[in-house]
Amino acid sequence: MKKILVLGYVWPEPNSSAAGSRMLELVQLFLAMQCEVTFASVAALSEHRFDLNSLGVAEKTIALNCSSFDEFVCALQPDAVLFDRFFTEEQFGWRVEQQCPQALRILDTEDFHSLRHARQQLLKAAQKAQGNDGVATEKERQSVPPVSATAAELYTQMCSSDMVQREVAAIFRCDLSLMISEVEMELLQQYFSVPAPLLFYCPFLSQPALENKTLPDFSARRHFITIGNFRHEPNWDSVLWLKHQLWPLIRAQFAHANLVAPELHIYGAYPPPKATQLHNAKEGFHIKGWADDAQAVMQNARVCLAPLRFGAGIKGKLMDAMHCGTPSVTTRIGCESMSGGFDWCGVIADDAEVFAQAALDLYQQPSLWQEKQQQGFNILRDYFYRCDYAIELQQRLLSLEENIAAERQRNFIGQMLRHHHHKSTQYMAQWIEAKNR
Repeated sequence: MKKILVLGYVWPEPNSSAAGSRMLELVQLFLAMQCEVTFASVAALSEHRFDLNSLGVAEKTIALNCSSFDEFVCALQPDAVLFDRFFTEEQFGWRVEQQCPQALRILDTEDFHSLRHARQQLLKAAQKAQGNDGVATEKERQSVPPVSATAAELYTQMCSSDMVQREVAAIFRCDLSLMISEVEMELLQQYFSVPAPLLFYCPFLSQPALENKTLPDFSARRHFITIGNFRHEPNWDSVLWLKHQLWPLIRAQFAHANLVAPELHIYGAYPPPKATQLHNAKEGFHIKGWADDAQAVMQNARVCLAPLRFGAGIKGKLMDAMHCGTPSVTTRIGCESMSGGFDWCGVIADDAEVFAQAALDLYQQPSLWQEKQQQGFNILRDYFYRCDYAIELQQRLLSLEENIAAERQRNFIGQMLRHHHHKSTQYMAQWIEAKNR
């Protein structure tokens, strides 16, 4: 492959989100393969975006529902196109196939969006049921723990929305989809009949050194931390759960033990006014907003709190916590696909009282804290970094390029979906373009 076109949903912001870090890793992989990389997006240029030009990557702003993209991609003639999430493939997949039929079509899923959406809907239903006559107070709503659901129940919930049909169809239409969660791969294969060759497990491409890493020890660290882009709904929901139930319980645990309660520092990009209004120094609840150096604030905190009530994929905050030697308290959804069966680097708790007690124990017990810190290093070394996924992905892409005709022929469902979807999308886009003239 000589030319790669990346169609970004947004411009990559590695200091704002795990998705941004992931996208930058992929761009750097393509550059390491000696490819000419062009990054294009319909999104507005953002304040915290990474300067791709500094890597030698060409940047291009494109438009939705506009034939100017056809001219652009036809002139570029990429050997492969990477779609950033399924909705980008929906918008541009038919145009790519029309102008560059031989180009590999790769989908970077980030996570299984339909799974995250299904869990969110289950939580909303449980919150609604908390109140009398279907009307719950904010306190009642925020006392609802994560909803436990089997794979079969999640499948049923996912099928109640057309999102899963759109997302799975995009996976079938592409030549390869990059997955970061083994749980999600199993769901796609067992419940949605996605053939294994269409999926590639690729959690992380970079492997920072774990040995001889100088980190602050237990006694040098202070306070609790939680971090995450406020525009990501699971992160905002976790802040609400902390504010209305978990943090008061944690402070009560410290008071009961006759200890001075530490502070909770909440970091994240793009905090809206509704988030900054939750700041309360008297309660030790500090909305810090943007962190110039996420690694620095994480490694100076003693415990990371990640009370995720819904979500999917791999959680960047928990990966950062492991790298920084910061034990965490999270939920079963938070740690999903994050440990590979190894002991967790902290405590897993869906119950609010158990969560609060675990936070106190980790914060106050040096030996427990050190044990959990080491377990985080073990997970990184023996689970996430057991393979060199960058090399494996390069090999898979080269093999795919050499055998693309045969691989596409085996994917008849993908051919069928491309035929019908691309026609309908093409006509809708052309109608919108004509209407906008």
